[in-house]
Amino acid sequence: MNRIPLRKRLLVRLLVTSVLIAVCSVAATAWLAVATTTSALREEQGQALADDMEILAELSGYAATHSDWTAVKPVVRALSAKTGRRIALTTTDRTPLADSASRGASLPPRSAATVDPLNTDTYTESGAQLSGVDPRVVGPYRLTSEERTALDRMAAEQRACYTRFGFDVTLTHTPGGRPVLTDDDGPVKSSDGAAECAAATIDHPMPTEQKAFDALQNSAEGCFTREGYPHAFGEGWDSGAPVYLARVTGGAGMTPAMTPKFGQAVGDKTLRALQKCLDTARIEQLDPYVAPAAELFLGGGDSPVTPRWNMSPANKTKVIGTAGLVLALTVAVSAVVATRLVRPLRALTEAAQQPLDSHARVPVTTRDETGILAEAFNDLAERREKLEGLRKALVADVAHELRSPLTNIRGWLEVTRDGLVEPDAELLGALHEEAVLLQRVIDDLRDLAAADAGTLQLHREPVPADELLAQVAAAHSVAARTAGVTLRTETDTTSWLDADPVRLRQALGNLVANAVRHTPEGGTVTLTARRSGTDVVLAVADTGTGITAEDLPYVFERFWRAEKSRSRRTGGSGLGLSIVRNLVAAHGGTATAESTPGTGSVFTLTLPAAPAPADV
Repeated sequence: MNRIPLRKRLLVRLLVTSVLIAVCSVAATAWLAVATTTSALREEQGQALADDMEILAELSGYAATHSDWTAVKPVVRALSAKTGRRIALTTTDRTPLADSASRGASLPPRSAATVDPLNTDTYTESGAQLSGVDPRVVGPYRLTSEERTALDRMAAEQRACYTRFGFDVTLTHTPGGRPVLTDDDGPVKSSDGAAECAAATIDHPMPTEQKAFDALQNSAEGCFTREGYPHAFGEGWDSGAPVYLARVTGGAGMTPAMTPKFGQAVGDKTLRALQKCLDTARIEQLDPYVAPAAELFLGGGDSPVTPRWNMSPANKTKVIGTAGLVLALTVAVSAVVATRLVRPLRALTEAAQQPLDSHARVPVTTRDETGILAEAFNDLAERREKLEGLRKALVADVAHELRSPLTNIRGWLEVTRDGLVEPDAELLGALHEEAVLLQRVIDDLRDLAAADAGTLQLHREPVPADELLAQVAAAHSVAARTAGVTLRTETDTTSWLDADPVRLRQALGNLVANAVRHTPEGGTVTLTARRSGTDVVLAVADTGTGITAEDLPYVFERFWRAEKSRSRRTGGSGLGLSIVRNLVAAHGGTATAESTPGTGSVFTLTLPAAPAPADV
């Protein structure tokens, strides 16, 4: 084990970090204790904070409703006169925009806040800064005067209806101009109260809102595609869903009726990824309507000197004594905790330094981060051991696959050279068959290597599924007739794929060749294509011998055969189905197999569908 320098040891770094944290905590505690000794100081600080938040909220509102800072100077001067604070506004690179102080006055060393309504919400909760878009950033969602008039008329009718049934509701308006009916429990849903009140509901989107959200959805489609959900939204809107869009758009006039309905079920992790796509697209959509982010600097008004407090000698002694006690206790506790933390890490280090072929494991003694790391280490060692076994098996299989045809070729060439056999047409044909078998194994291995390396070339183009099946059936019709097998195709509709036709013919050809090979005389092999939602499902079904349930999970493994004694010449290279799986995966699809022994097998390829070309 290499000796680690003292300053780089985890134990030392943990101790130093703990000491720094303790010092900072004690200093902060002492400062807070002194700063809160008088109620006057607390009130002054509270008022200053309230003024600061008022200034920030006012300027954020200006930025939310203006595309630049051109006319902000009167607003800054009015706020400065109201609060008695010096207010300076600059760009993020300190270029002045507006300043209530005289020209040439230096800025405070640090900005008090960043005015950015696209990332900070100072409107929803008074006196607080929330993450998210300020609801006052309405942008393209702002209703026209005609739409506001129509909604106000509907809101008045709905309010009057609720009043007749004894509901006390209040009419307010969102920043976008949309009327909202509220009671003591919040916004009133159209389903509340009597059924008659729902006739004049104001929850439906207006054309301006619909147009803006359609643009938002189109902007997010690229991100949805990268997340693996190119059509994340279905057609229409789900008026019964939670107010999802209202949350996504920060309440900019949206309603429950504008909640997008997902076209497919997604989990929480995917939902967060799709919401992030919407958030990013929304910020891009609203960016042209808001002023650029700016830095806000606040000063103490006309007084050049900030009041200071003084600490008495007795208070200093108390603070220093308390700080020393806390520091000593922190060091002792940190030493014990750090020693326990380092112990499993040392075990991991020793296991990692063992010879590679030992595949050492470490005991999992805790359930914290080090325990998780130990489990991950053991899992990695187990996977590496399995991969090593697979590598050895693959090398052995490749050697066996190549040795058989090479041995045959060499043997016949040697007896021919010695004059024991005449090089007639039959012998040359046999040698050619062996060379073709050898070339097929090499080509299959090359395709698999390209797929593993991610360099498999695909030349995509619009491919009609029915023509693809017809071409594959034609290519294998002679072999099927020779084997006495009926080969047919079935398609329900004309489905299109954005794919490499050569590679798909190769994948389907491998499946058809296998099906013909394992179907007895008089049997049938059927190629089908059908549309299933956003996918095209291609299937090759046979009436052959079938595959047992024990063997079915391994049919796509390399060099695997259900009949271990079957010859390489009649059984193929053992790589065909593995190539099928890799070719389909390269197209973004999946390959599965189902089989019943004695009845037959069905191999299914599920691939993303593509729209038909415009000229079709």
